[in-house]
Parts: sequence; structure tokens; C-alpha cells
Amino acid sequence: MLATLTPLDWKRRAVKYYPEKVAVIDGDKKFTYKEFGERVDQLTIALHNAGIGNKDHVAVMLPNNHAMLECFYGIIPLGAVIVPLNYRLSTKDLTYILKHSDAKMLIVDAEFGKMLEDVQDELPIEKYIIVAVDGFESTINGEDYEAFIGNAAVDAKVPYVDLDENQMLSLNYTSGTTSSPKGVMQTHRTNYLNAANFLHHLEIKFDDVYLHTLPMFHTNGWGGVWAITAAGATHVCLRKVDPPLILDLFESHGITSLCGAPTVVNMLVNEPKAKQLELTQTIRMGTAGAPPAAALIAKAQSILGLNMMHVYGLTETSPFILYCEWKNEFNDLDSDQQASIKARQGIELAFNGETKVVNQEDGKEVAWNGKELGEIVTRGNVVMAGYYKDPEKTAEAIRDGWFYTGDLAVTHPDGFIEIQDRIKDMIISGGENISSTEIEGVLYKHPAIAEVAVIAVPDEKWGEVPKAIIVLHQGAQATEQEILDYTREHMSRFKVPKSVDFVESLPKTATGKLQKFQLREMYWGTRKKSKLTLKTV
Repeated sequence: MLATLTPLDWKRRAVKYYPEKVAVIDGDKKFTYKEFGERVDQLTIALHNAGIGNKDHVAVMLPNNHAMLECFYGIIPLGAVIVPLNYRLSTKDLTYILKHSDAKMLIVDAEFGKMLEDVQDELPIEKYIIVAVDGFESTINGEDYEAFIGNAAVDAKVPYVDLDENQMLSLNYTSGTTSSPKGVMQTHRTNYLNAANFLHHLEIKFDDVYLHTLPMFHTNGWGGVWAITAAGATHVCLRKVDPPLILDLFESHGITSLCGAPTVVNMLVNEPKAKQLELTQTIRMGTAGAPPAAALIAKAQSILGLNMMHVYGLTETSPFILYCEWKNEFNDLDSDQQASIKARQGIELAFNGETKVVNQEDGKEVAWNGKELGEIVTRGNVVMAGYYKDPEKTAEAIRDGWFYTGDLAVTHPDGFIEIQDRIKDMIISGGENISSTEIEGVLYKHPAIAEVAVIAVPDEKWGEVPKAIIVLHQGAQATEQEILDYTREHMSRFKVPKSVDFVESLPKTATGKLQKFQLREMYWGTRKKSKLTLKTV
């Protein structure tokens, strides 16, 4: 008989073979795999006793802590669906998600519960479970989390149900930019195979100590919530991104692996303590969420000695579909050339299926010449089941069995795919397609620049032109003319930004992704951006 593909099986295995191994470190709390497994089972029993069953939805609004990990493993044995919430969303968006997701229960951190106090009466939630936090009190009427699981007998039979690997495991909402957030239906199978990719390609082993810098609510921690347990490795929880604390944990806990967006990498390399750190271990870091500049990867390697691994994916693909495979021949290249290769999105992972770049006009795969531009499409083992209660949006995204990502890319002669831009971020100036990420890659090499976003702004002559919005390093100085002159020295003149604004910070998502749509709104107002026509660049 074939066994169901579900990441739950990895908890069973870890408890069986590594019962005394430290599974979870959360501040001053530590749990072995035996203890973690017992707490998870108690949560499952408590949820069952509270009326949660097959196909019910349980929303979770927690930071990266032990309770969040327990929820991932404790909710789904019942056949129930976990709905991880982005606690950085507005109350309006959270209210929409809690209604749209049909969640019956909400497990919420005391700090974040305050966001829902004024709208509690209009929410469909039947029961609230509050995870206590020192220094925070919530007026939401709910039961304490520790009391909730503590009332479940440790020796009671865990009410497992027979799972179908194609049934929904999690309902993950995308950030609503121009419309309401969309609920992505991920299954047991897609999560299992994505985590297998995580294990294999990010090289997770038994003795790894993994730091959860990436929010677990974001596509289930990119699969890290499952893969670390699968290896019998150690989860180290981090409530919020705090660069000095992260660097301290590198030393004190012997961190060997983590994941994060390029913004997090940038924060770490620019932290003053980074240059004084003396690590005895090599740390592997997976980065995704936005195309990383080659200059940033080079800094991460030279300053912190991080072995950067670039992966690519979307919430709709569970998330990984490409990774930048390292080849021995690359070792003979200089550091800048190596960083440029690591900035590519790469090739298909072992377990996800087929991914390619296609011409939007005829749907044929583009030439492997590093020049012909097309859209990344994928099909196979990790693509979502669809958008929850939205068949129209599902049909728009998945056509003839292929999921269309909305990312524009080229394929190099070696098969490596490299993103040029999001379709909506590509700049069309005088009929020429200009990649905002290419300009950003050049500007990140300027010593005064800490962060940069390049967007299209309206122009009477050219339709639209590039504009650079820059955050300088603390204490650094630069003028608009200096930045423009620097850019002209390193790229074609038609790609050079026509103007520069200096700001204190850039808008980002909870995972550190730039929110360029907010920047565009400042300059475009109600005007519409140019429609993209793909051509060779």
C-alpha cells in the first residue's frame, strides 16, 4: 500500500529516532523532539476536543516561536487546514482574510491580538486561543494557549484521520496590492515535495542549527518548518528580525543555516558588528523573495563568510521552483563573477517538475541565448491546487496546465534562468524594455548606497523613464548628479535613471520584499503604466 505524502510523517520519524535531540530553541526555552512531539499531540487532542475536525480551518497569527511550530504539526493531523496570517497586514486585510478563509478558530499572539480587538464582533471566529507574551495583555476573550493544551491528557489517543495527500494542508494568503489578498491552496503533497527540495538543495543535515529569520507564516517558512524536522536538525526561533541579535545567535548557538530576503542580507552586512564577527562555522543562507544584486551577494560572502544559495519561487508554487546550482568550474572565477552567477535564479529543483521561459506571443520556449525575454512558467509537483473560492483567478493563473508567474526572464546558454523583472516592474521607455533590477544591481555597487529601488515614472517624451529611489548608508553622502554619473559609467545611456530621490527607508513586505507599487503610486497617481510588449533585450 502506498503511503500518503505528508510532512507530518517527519515529526513521527524525528520523535522515533532523535527523542533526546534538541528540536526547538525559543529564547530561554528548549524542547527535545520527544517533548516537542508530546506538546504537538496535546495540541491536536485539544483542538479535537474543541470541535475542530476534517477540513475545518484554523487561523494562526503568531511570530516565529515554539507555538507557531506546534501549530503547523498539531492542526493538520485532524485533516484541518492551517491558515497562517501575516501579522503585519492592516486590520482591514486581516478582517477580510479571517472572513474569506472560513476560519473557525484563531490562535493569536497577545501582542498581535490588539489589532483585532475593535473588529472581534464582526469576525466569524468561534473560539480564540491566546499565546501569552510578557508585557502584553489582550482584551480579546479567549483561552490561554498553555492551559488549552495542558487540559489534554498526555496519554490520550491522538485522533488522527486518514489523509489524502492532495487535500489542502494550508491556506496561504498573498499580499493584496491592487486587490484583495488571494488564498493559495497548498496541499500535503506540494508541501512534502517542496520540503524535500529544501532538504536536498539547501543541504540540511542532522547536525544543522537552523535560524528562523524568515517568517513562518510566509509560505510555511519556505518549507523550513518541515525540512528541519525531517533532518532531525534544530529549529531556533526568532520573534522578529534583529540584526545584532541574529549575529549574536550566529556565535552563541552555532547557527549553520538560515533563509531570508535580500533585504535581510543587506541589514546583516551593514550591521557594524558584522565586520568584527569571528565565526568557526560556515553558514549557508538561502535567499529569495526578490532578485539579489550580485554586489550584495559578494558583500555577504566577504564580510560574513556566508555561503549564499539563491532560490526562486512563489506562494503559488509552495514556493521553490528554481535554484542556482553551484558547479566546480565556477570556483575558478573571481569573486565578482561568482556573485553574478549566484544572482541568477538557476535551474529546476529535483522534485518540483518542469519550469521554462516562454514567449508571451506564441507560448514557445525562448532561445537559450541570455537575451530573448519571456515569462517564467511552471508545472508539476508543487503548484497550488488553486485560489480559494476564486475559480476565475485560478483560470487566469493556470492555463493549459502551466502556472504563469508574472516574472520576466532570459535563459542563458547553460540553461540557467535569470529574472530581468516582474512584468509590472519592467520599464518601457521609448519602446525599449529596461530592467529595473539591472539598474539596481549597478547602483548596489556604489559605496554610499544601502538600499535602492528603481521604478518607471511618467515622461512626456519617452512615455516613462527610470527613476532611482535611494537609501544611503548612515553617515554617507551622495548627490543626484554623482549617482547619475556613476550609472552612466557602468551601463548603456538609455538605461540610466533620469532622476534620483533620496529617502530614509523603502516600503517592504513582512518578508523584506520591496513594495514598488507604493512607490509608483506616488508618481503615477491615476495614470496607467505602459503595456509591456516583449522583445529581445
